[in-house]
Amino acid sequence: MTKALVGLGLSAVLLTLGACGDDGDPAASASPTPAATASDAASASPSASPSASPSASVTPSKNFSAVKVEGKYGKSPTVTVKSPWAIDQTRTEVLQPNPKGAVVQPGATVEVNYYGVNGRTGKKFDDSFSRGQSIAFPLDQVVPGFSKGLQGQHQGSRVVIAMPGSDGYDASGGSPQAGIDVGDTLVFVVDIVAVPLTGPQGSAVTPKAGLPTVKDTDGKPVVTVPKTDPPKDLVVQPLIQGSGKKVGQADSVTINYSWVDWSTGQVLEQTYGAKPATAQLGSLVQGLQKALVGQKVGSRVLVVVPPSEGYPQGNATPKVNPGETLVFVVDVLFTSSGG
Repeated sequence: MTKALVGLGLSAVLLTLGACGDDGDPAASASPTPAATASDAASASPSASPSASPSASVTPSKNFSAVKVEGKYGKSPTVTVKSPWAIDQTRTEVLQPNPKGAVVQPGATVEVNYYGVNGRTGKKFDDSFSRGQSIAFPLDQVVPGFSKGLQGQHQGSRVVIAMPGSDGYDASGGSPQAGIDVGDTLVFVVDIVAVPLTGPQGSAVTPKAGLPTVKDTDGKPVVTVPKTDPPKDLVVQPLIQGSGKKVGQADSVTINYSWVDWSTGQVLEQTYGAKPATAQLGSLVQGLQKALVGQKVGSRVLVVVPPSEGYPQGNATPKVNPGETLVFVVDVLFTSSGG
């Protein structure tokens, strides 16, 4: 099968946090461990579970009184934990708020900088600040405590998250390479760098004549294809010019899209009314790759893709006939080279 748009058989990479200790990228591993899911925990037999660490005997706290964080948003923090220390459940405290920032939605992709400390030892086990590179990941593909702690928080804020082992690495037997035992509470200081938009934001652009027209109906763009022959070359027409970060050639993007057959005007696939799609730009059809590079977050782009840069031999699902020209409306909601 040729390269699909998005959501067509693309396998999700299970991301991890702190998988490689101090020097490893916490969101780079394709292994299902140590970022076990809740379902993994439920299926694990008690006899197979390693014994709990000494931190399991510490009386869990209900607040952050034993945790001290110094430093400003954007800079590596100084974190002091009166160890051994544990938390009773996943808790979040906002250290530096940005109430006007976009809100982190459940399962969304977020870009962050983070600093992780083990509550049992009081020692750092991983951070992104020292690598000078923020990372991005979907919240439904990381340890539960990280996802719980970030939901509802705002872009531009600094928060501290503490999670018990049950929301961290217990289900996967800890993370020995990072010095994390079963039962260890993990403390993360997190700067929320970027959050996907919920729709296009920017200045309207008047399109060239003769192209398919786009009209919003009930929150969805409706494409009307003209009764003319399609253009022979790739057409990229911004409809809304965003002002956010530019899409890079090697980026992962989060987009809403509608995909229309030129000859019939029928919608083949769309994400509007559902969940936006996230994919590496290189996994999209060639015409879309070319069209989206350099576009800014917040933009809505009309793209007409000739057969040579789409599906020259056709496609099975959705059904695309050989030699068919395709029309896309794409909202660029997020882009990141991290992760």
